[in-house]
Amino acid sequence: MDLDDIIHSLKNFEGVTRKRPIKNIVSILNDAYNVSGNTYLGYGDDASAIRIGDGKLLLLAADGIWGRLMDADPYWAGYCSVLVNVNDIAAMGGKPVGMVNVLSINSSETCYSVMEGIKDGADKFGVPMVGGHVHPDTPYDALDVSIAGIASEDAIITSCDARPGDRVIVGIDLDGRPHPSFPLNWDTTTHKSPEDVQAQIDIMAELAKRHLVTAGKDISNPGTLGTLGMLLEASNVGARIEMESIPRNRSVDWDSWLKMYPGSGFVLTASPENVNESVELLESVGITASDAGEIIADQRLYLRVDDDERVLFDLESEIITGVTEERL
Repeated sequence: MDLDDIIHSLKNFEGVTRKRPIKNIVSILNDAYNVSGNTYLGYGDDASAIRIGDGKLLLLAADGIWGRLMDADPYWAGYCSVLVNVNDIAAMGGKPVGMVNVLSINSSETCYSVMEGIKDGADKFGVPMVGGHVHPDTPYDALDVSIAGIASEDAIITSCDARPGDRVIVGIDLDGRPHPSFPLNWDTTTHKSPEDVQAQIDIMAELAKRHLVTAGKDISNPGTLGTLGMLLEASNVGARIEMESIPRNRSVDWDSWLKMYPGSGFVLTASPENVNESVELLESVGITASDAGEIIADQRLYLRVDDDERVLFDLESEIITGVTEERL
């Protein structure tokens, strides 16, 4: 295992590099995202948050399923469209309420496979798919899903509140396998009961309710450290990470593991005194968690193996999304 090779591979990983256009795209909406005056968070989080009164926030998120996944396995694409959206709400400490979708298809076979995956995902995660829109005659296949959730303003997990001195907690369900149709999907849910899967979603709301974590994100397409890099950008901080402290299923090599999109995985930050309780709660629902490093003021993500340390992302001079988040 050569640290320089891992650094080069992760910096050039497509799951990371394809995030770069986000800053320029969202900048077009800078004058529009708070026209109601009720927007609670700026861009940069897993879900947007809108004040709806009585101390409650409406959480809204959307995900477009990668075309490669649709081509490889339409059923799995449908299932994952539920998983990724539910995890976005969970990462905020919220309760998922319902989803809608936009499905564009060029064959009835693809349509039915996608919808079967959505149905099974909704059953597994306990979140209804309540409507949507179908384009039945497009020259391509595409699936986009949006989700709504609810959170309390005094118990929400953001990406922008990590502070120097916080510890970095990485929690991943290690009881899984690379999905046969898409090896960088670490499938932790299809073989588990709905009760076990939903318990892993609910535990994030418990962490928020107890005010144990300062920031968090669900691990997504950029992998564990790419996702952490986005959190660091949002909070305008850096981190020093011990790679060997990141929970890993030993059947997967480090380079592949750090690129995995797990069915249940989160990067969190917490004050040192709250780390043990946070880890215990995560592990109570089958998410292996550990203290993997610290938040620092220097806006770089350092990766360390034994006595060897390198800069993975220099966030002062390069971007992942380039978005620094703020509460409004």
